[in-house]
Amino acid sequence: MLLKKIALHTILLLFFLAGCGDSPVKKQTKEQARSIEKDTTQIDSLVSEEEEEKFLLTEENAIDFFFDYQKDLKVNKVKLTTSMGSFTVQLYDNVPYHKANFIFLTRKGYFDGTQFHRVVKNFIIQGGNADDKATPDKRREIGRYLLPPDTRKGYKHHRGTLSMPSSEINNPHMLASPYEFFIVVTNPGSYHLDGEYTPFGKVIQGMDVVDKINKVRVGKGDWPFQNIYIEKAEVVE
Repeated sequence: MLLKKIALHTILLLFFLAGCGDSPVKKQTKEQARSIEKDTTQIDSLVSEEEEEKFLLTEENAIDFFFDYQKDLKVNKVKLTTSMGSFTVQLYDNVPYHKANFIFLTRKGYFDGTQFHRVVKNFIIQGGNADDKATPDKRREIGRYLLPPDTRKGYKHHRGTLSMPSSEINNPHMLASPYEFFIVVTNPGSYHLDGEYTPFGKVIQGMDVVDKINKVRVGKGDWPFQNIYIEKAEVVE
């Protein structure tokens, strides 16, 4: 009889322990499942929002984008601080797409860390490119597009003029390469460029720095032997 009672108590104890040990495990698993499901939903939502927010400029949307962008622009000056000094340019209000593009890229920080990669003595200095990986990466983040020329506003390529080069790739209509710019150094100007490239601003302060850059030693392809960096481009509010 005593053995039967002990056996009965043992069986009841085992059932009790099994019941106590099993419940929290099941409860924890359900809670973890709900937590994982919730986290997954939040991540999917964030990814979806990020995809919606990401906007790339293209040949199809660039003109509409800059048309809207320039409507509320109240600024027209940009200061460029280089490794050889700083200068300021003023952008022409009636060349709206090129002005808007330059302000937009400046605010995006595109020009920061790029170089004056082409220097032709007594002619121009050209900036907006670089021999690093960061610059093409930034271009991919912004988009691939060109701008139409705007050469009939009466501006000429006087000394100190800020103008936009055309893309050399499959470009019979001389569309402008939006990521680069050049500044005329020739005195009084380089008027053979009129009608082919778009003047969209001029240097109003620091032309001596532009001249200093134009005097550096260059190698093959007119690339300076010593890199000349645009350390910071900032809109003058």
